[in-house]
Amino acid sequence: MTSSIAALHVAKKQLGLDDDTYRAKLHIITGKTSAKDMTEDERQIVISAFRREGFRPVERRPDGRQKLTGKFASKLQALWIAAYNLGIVENRDDAALLAFVRRQSGIDHTRFMKYAEDATKVIEAIKAWIAREAGVDWSVGKLTPAFARADGYKIARAQWVLLVGSEQGAISQAFWQAVVGIVGTHVAGRELSAAEWIPVMNEFGRRIRERKVAIGADG
Repeated sequence: MTSSIAALHVAKKQLGLDDDTYRAKLHIITGKTSAKDMTEDERQIVISAFRREGFRPVERRPDGRQKLTGKFASKLQALWIAAYNLGIVENRDDAALLAFVRRQSGIDHTRFMKYAEDATKVIEAIKAWIAREAGVDWSVGKLTPAFARADGYKIARAQWVLLVGSEQGAISQAFWQAVVGIVGTHVAGRELSAAEWIPVMNEFGRRIRERKVAIGADG
């Protein structure tokens, strides 16, 4: 089954269409009553029409796994992966995040999270956990430089402290040299984008996890 045919089946279910209504819609749009008989272009036309009626296709990552949905999902995922890269969370999978969301808010899935106050409760719980266990300082003062206001910097800084074992090391030349080595460009003292901090946090996270494994093996 092609992905577009699968998407049409999902749309049928999402829109609550019975077989007769579904096939009637297909016929009105393309003159055909079966998705299998359509060309790929025709299927995409039907998908577009169903989108206008409220269909929301399942989003997937490059590895094929389904993305979490909901307007607060991306923020929650980013914080959960940050916790993983700080060595706090052992399981970065969405199922573990959803279990945490459920415990904190009583909501079963991010797609059901409609109100900011519910999301804020979970977001602040993760941030407090990260601050407590990994020393991430989320505060921003009047004199805080622009580059240091980014969440990516705050997390990477805490990661570096975990790796080098001292607060001074977080603001050392070695920190910026490591960042340059990952990002591949001169970055010291400038404001990186959120996208630029991601590979830095991921690489520091890999090093932190390797270190934990090595310490465990020695123990």
